[in-house]
Amino acid sequence: MRKYLPLIIILGLIAIVFFWGVGVNNSLVTSDQTVKKAWADVEADYQRRSDLIPNIVNTVKGEANFEQSTLKAVIEARASATQTKIDPSNITPDKLAEFQRAQDGLSSAIGRLLVVTENYPNLKANQAFADLRAELEGTENRISVSRKRFNEAVQEFNSYLLRFPGSMIGRMLGFTEKGYFKAAEGSDKAPEVKF
Repeated sequence: MRKYLPLIIILGLIAIVFFWGVGVNNSLVTSDQTVKKAWADVEADYQRRSDLIPNIVNTVKGEANFEQSTLKAVIEARASATQTKIDPSNITPDKLAEFQRAQDGLSSAIGRLLVVTENYPNLKANQAFADLRAELEGTENRISVSRKRFNEAVQEFNSYLLRFPGSMIGRMLGFTEKGYFKAAEGSDKAPEVKF
């Protein structure tokens, strides 16, 4: 029995290290899946916004004198935003910035559309347009909440990945840091309001 004691100790240590590594891997996989789920929620909210836009555009088209260039800008921005996709397993800061630029372009176009609609009393009185506008505003709030939750999931994942033992085992298993949503350029400056 004494003859096998060193072998038993070595096998025991190997088993401990193995199960410890499995635990770290499982924690990283769980955290990675949380990030992917949070990203899917972000995409779902952006898709909801994208789905509302044709209804708004069609409602606005009913106003005979409405600026066609504004409608065209919204339609083009929507097309650009829906073409920009990110693989949830590879959310890098560069890809996230590209996605965010496309979505910011759509947000800007929608904002211009809503500002221009203020000049059309018939449109403002249209209940369908008012309902769509309220839904769009609610969707923008959902997007904000989803982006915040995504950043929280990324922060948790990145923190675990960068701390020991995640830093050692995670890198060996191919896990990399995820990117965060950041504020749009120029959003650090308060908008100028003139009356």
